Amino acid sequence: MNQHQAPLLEALKLCAARPHAAFYTPGHKRGRGIYQPLADLLGKAVFGADLTELADLDNLSAPQGVIQQAQQLAAEAFGAAHTWFLVNGSTCGVEAAILATCGVGDKIILPRNVHSSAIAGLILSGAIPIFVNPEYDSVLDIAHSITPDGVKAALQQHPDAKAVLTVYPTYYGVCGDLQAIAHITHEYHIPLLVDEAHGAHFAFHPQLPISALAAGADLTVQSIHKVLGAMTQASMLHIQGNRIDIDRINKALQLLQSTSPSYILLASLDAARQQMALAGKQLMSRTLQLAHEARHKISHIPRLSVLQPPEASLSPGFVDLDKTRLTVNVSGLGLTGFAVEEILDKLGVTAELATLQNLTFIISLGNTADDIHQLVQGFRSLAEKTPPPTPQGTRRWDNDNCFRYFPGITPREAFFAVTEILPLKQTGDRICAEIVCPYPPGIPVLMPGEIITPATIDYLQEIQAVGGLITGCADSSLSSLKVVKV
Repeated sequence: MNQHQAPLLEALKLCAARPHAAFYTPGHKRGRGIYQPLADLLGKAVFGADLTELADLDNLSAPQGVIQQAQQLAAEAFGAAHTWFLVNGSTCGVEAAILATCGVGDKIILPRNVHSSAIAGLILSGAIPIFVNPEYDSVLDIAHSITPDGVKAALQQHPDAKAVLTVYPTYYGVCGDLQAIAHITHEYHIPLLVDEAHGAHFAFHPQLPISALAAGADLTVQSIHKVLGAMTQASMLHIQGNRIDIDRINKALQLLQSTSPSYILLASLDAARQQMALAGKQLMSRTLQLAHEARHKISHIPRLSVLQPPEASLSPGFVDLDKTRLTVNVSGLGLTGFAVEEILDKLGVTAELATLQNLTFIISLGNTADDIHQLVQGFRSLAEKTPPPTPQGTRRWDNDNCFRYFPGITPREAFFAVTEILPLKQTGDRICAEIVCPYPPGIPVLMPGEIITPATIDYLQEIQAVGGLITGCADSSLSSLKVVKV
């Protein structure tokens, strides 16, 4: 196909420029009814392109024109057999993947450190999760990938599972042995689903990890907006092979996607695909160089360490690292990642993710050499002004203790069960009825159907005490939790 084309982008440009009297949605009528403060912020031109399903713009739910052409071009560029554009983010893609492969009572194998969208998929589908704990680095306090042996053991114990879902890469850019996991999964004649939200760029440079599709995944969901040039909320779902029913994907997305999709988001997906198809390797080479400079300079600042690609110490849960993802361990400063995040923000540097010990930064095609300089200088200034910490024990959290799933009730059953709200101290050993999730990274610490343990409560309170944001629960103060009524 001709990757120089951008059929959806070009069609939207023509429709936005065509003079006519608009008697269709949206109500602002191509920007004329937009409130002036909003127009001052965004400019009026963008509203001229905020159009609906006009004849020349195709229909996302049943594409036959420019959207279909744009999706076919994307499939070729990203190495898929079929591609769907998503305007509800990768969240709806992960949910659709589960709905398309699992029904009520079906088992699905997945890591415990999945994104909250996978838990939503379990609630919507009624599937039964078989959790595999990821490999865990207790020194850095970072969960990596699930291992091939972990997947193999889960499948041996649950050979009736309908699918395996994994996260590749993790929020920290860590990649597990996806090729081995795909091989094991396919031995059971079931599909491998991949939450590749942070790996949309992998297909465009040989120095990046292998893409999920190239590694053998049957379905992958990518947030094109996270690391490439699409608008926020714009993502893609790709499939290959014959283990996924295309009709079920279509029906699942019709349930989950808006019937009034933003053509600005859709056109941004078409544009991002064209950009990467034509100049992806060049753009990624530059991005990798900026990331190398940041990693090299920050790793030489006293009391800071940087998560590095694995070398001699390969582990099954960490076989490769996205080198554009920079994770800095700040525990040597005697400060939490949350405290360092606040200090750096005052210095004009904003991180993607803060945790107890680490800060993670996304370096992408939009960053500049000036950005890297500001990042490095921010850390240098911080290290110079921070006194050496007083030696003290570091609290670690054991995943096996913190995350314990109660097999007698599914996430869907717990979500729809009769519930009650109890003071936090009274919820020990009760079954949780809501998603409790530090955000980012959006990995639930508690989910519907899971037993609330003392270790879990301690962990959540620690995260909140040091400045972390807890989302999903009805009581944002975390003084109470919603539990299944007994």
